[in-house]
Amino acid sequence: MNRIIEWIDARIPMSNTMKLHVTQYPAPKNFNIWYIMGSLALVVLVNQIVTGIWLTMNYVPSAEGAFASVEYIMRDVEYGWLLRYMHSTGASAFFVVVYLHMFRGLMYGSYQKPRELLWIFGMLIFLVLMAEAFMGYMLPWGQMSYWGAQVIISLFGAIPIVGDELTTWIRGDYVISGATLNRFFALHVIALPLVLVILVFLHLIALHEVGSNNPDGIDTKRKKGSVPKEEQSPFEFHKHYADKYDIVDSVPFHPYYTVKDLVGLAGFLILFALVIFYAPTMGGFFLEPPNFEAADPMRTPEHIAPVWYFTPFYAILRAVPIKLLGVILMFGAIVLLFLLPWIDRGNTRSMRYRSIWHKLNIFQFVISFIVLGYLGVKPATDIYTMMAQIFTFLYFAFFVFLWFYSKNEKTKPLPERLTK
Repeated sequence: MNRIIEWIDARIPMSNTMKLHVTQYPAPKNFNIWYIMGSLALVVLVNQIVTGIWLTMNYVPSAEGAFASVEYIMRDVEYGWLLRYMHSTGASAFFVVVYLHMFRGLMYGSYQKPRELLWIFGMLIFLVLMAEAFMGYMLPWGQMSYWGAQVIISLFGAIPIVGDELTTWIRGDYVISGATLNRFFALHVIALPLVLVILVFLHLIALHEVGSNNPDGIDTKRKKGSVPKEEQSPFEFHKHYADKYDIVDSVPFHPYYTVKDLVGLAGFLILFALVIFYAPTMGGFFLEPPNFEAADPMRTPEHIAPVWYFTPFYAILRAVPIKLLGVILMFGAIVLLFLLPWIDRGNTRSMRYRSIWHKLNIFQFVISFIVLGYLGVKPATDIYTMMAQIFTFLYFAFFVFLWFYSKNEKTKPLPERLTK
C-alpha cells in the first residue's frame, strides 16, 4: 500500500493535499456545535448527487411521462420510494443545515475581513442551491410543481421592457410545457450540480487560505515571529501553515474534529432517518398534498405556495401590492446578504463581545425571517399581509441599523487567547 501511495504521490500530490486541507489543517480549539453544519452540508450534497443519479435512471423528462415515471419509481422500482424520499428530504435538510451555517456566520462575524470572498462564495452556493431546488421542485410535474413554476417564472414578467421576452425564454414556450420541464431537467441534473461542486471547492479553498473563524472571533494564525515559541500550538501542522504563521490555540483537524463531526453526523442521520421513514412529507411542508396529483393546467390549486425554504422571500414578495416593487424587494433581500461584509463596519467579529444592540438586532432579524417563512405558506389575507409588511420592514431594518451603529459600536475587550 505504501508503494502504491508513493507511486501516486510522484504523479499527483495526494498525500500533501490531504495533509494541507484535512489532517494537518489548523482548526481553532474552541469550535462548538455550530461548526458541524458545514460538514453536514457536504454530506447532504453527496446524498443529493448519489440519489439524484439513481432517480434519473427511471425518470422521464416529458409532460406526458414525468408524473407517471415518479409514480413508477415510488411503486415499482425496488427501493425507489426510499431513493425518492431520501432525495426530497435531503433537499429540505440541505436548506436546514445551510440556514444554520449562515446563522453561525452571522453570530460570529465569519463574513468580516479577511473572509469577504469566503462569504461571497458561500452566498453564491446559496443562490445556486435555490435555483437547483426550484428546478428540482418542478420535475415531479404535480399540481404544485406546475403552478408553483407558473407563479415564480411569471415574476420575471414584471421587469420593464424585457419582461415578456425573458419569461418566454425561460419557459422555452409561451406557456409552462414539456419544453420547460425538459430544460429544467437538464439544468437540474447537469449544469447546476457542476456549478455547485465548483463553488463548494472554491469555498473550501478560500476557507483554508484565510483560516477558520471561531466563537471568539480572534485570529489563531499570527504574523511569523510575533508569538513566543512556548505559547505556540504544540501540534505539527503542514509546512504551508507552519512556515508562514505562528499558530496558537489550534489543533489538527484530524483526528480532533473528524471524530466530533462523526458524532454530529450520527445524530443528524438518526433525525434524517426518522423523517424519511415516519414523516417524509412533514405534514405537507416537505411534499405538499397537491403534488401527488398530476399537473392540470385547467385546475388551479386552492392555495399556491412554494416549498418552505423559499417562503420567507415569497412572503416579502407578497407583502407589496406593486408587483415590480415586490420582485425588487425579494431579490434585494438576498443581495443585502451578499453585501453584509461591507454593511457591517465594525472591527469586532463575534457577538460575544459586541453591544447589546447588535445582539438584539440579530435576534429580531432571526425572528423576522422565521415569521416571514410562516407567513409565506399562509393565504394572503388582510391580517397576514399586514404582518408580512411589518416583518419585511424589520428584515430590511436589520441591515440599516447594522450600517449605522457598527461604525462606532462600543464593544467588550477581546481576549488574547481563545476561550471555551
